[in-house]
Amino acid sequence: MSSTNILSSWFPHTTTPFIASGPMFFVTTASLVAAVSDAGGFGFLAGCYDCSPASGQIRALSAELTNARTLLKIQDPKAPVPVGIGFITVNTDGFLENAMPVIAAHRPAAIWLFAPKSRAQHASLIPALKTAGAEWNLKVFVQVGTVAAAREAVEDGVDALVVQGVDAGGHQWAQGAGIVSLVPEVKDMLVREFAGKEIPILAAGGIMDGRGVAAALVLGADGIVMGTRFIATEETATPAAMKERYVASSDGGVSTIKSTVHDDIQGTGFWPSVYNGRAIIGASYQDFVNGVSIEDNIAKHNNAGEGDLSRKILWAGSGVGLIRSVLSTKDVVIQSQKEAKEILGRINRVLL
Repeated sequence: MSSTNILSSWFPHTTTPFIASGPMFFVTTASLVAAVSDAGGFGFLAGCYDCSPASGQIRALSAELTNARTLLKIQDPKAPVPVGIGFITVNTDGFLENAMPVIAAHRPAAIWLFAPKSRAQHASLIPALKTAGAEWNLKVFVQVGTVAAAREAVEDGVDALVVQGVDAGGHQWAQGAGIVSLVPEVKDMLVREFAGKEIPILAAGGIMDGRGVAAALVLGADGIVMGTRFIATEETATPAAMKERYVASSDGGVSTIKSTVHDDIQGTGFWPSVYNGRAIIGASYQDFVNGVSIEDNIAKHNNAGEGDLSRKILWAGSGVGLIRSVLSTKDVVIQSQKEAKEILGRINRVLL
């Protein structure tokens, strides 16, 4: 069985090519992931980066999972819910005590892990998750941005890899490659070093439509992840004015920037130094470049009016210029799949 067919067997509600929505904090809610699932894709909810009871993130996650089950009309409490959960694993304190019971109670189909401070965190979490989820065949994905990280994840027992290039929006490896070279190199490593193991690869980073889907498949991916594109959809809770900022953006390679400054300004500077985040360049970053101190920049950010988006950190991939309108989630999934099939069919006819 090919890795692509493995994804279909794991998640039988999905259609091809396999399209997942990334677990974006404050964006990816039950409404979005349920819509992705209904359209034949696979949605990942944002889980937690602080798994302590005091943070409230665990309670919010449990509520979103309950809502997703309701929206998808899954009445059997023992039936897995066909969505995933993404966890930022910088701090895994409390994960086993607080997150694992929520996972066991709601039975998501997959877990996505990203950004440990040390390899030991994932080396212990992956087998614990697979043991806990064996009853409903839980699958564990790990997001990687280098060949070395991909190798370690497979050695630690991961089921699938999310191979993220530096074109991605949000957080990623500070130093890395785009998917054009990263996906084939990871694929070659898997064939060379893990012969006999079928480890599906999802490509992530800069994919906005069927052209990106088709390109990723040609590069060796078995499916893809979209993040930024799903922000500008009807089902997200993102304010309409913010969605329009994404639609109005162009030339994403220069209108977005990878930096740690975004996190410093909005108070999320807990990331290890190997990571940074790509966002749309706004007034805060421009002030930073012009020499405004971080302290003053933070004050301006915090004092901005609710409707003032000029200082809002808008995480976005370099493909943001390809977003020309706010669409329904269903349209994004189905149109991207259709376009990818048409492109690959046309290439096949040309080659024949």
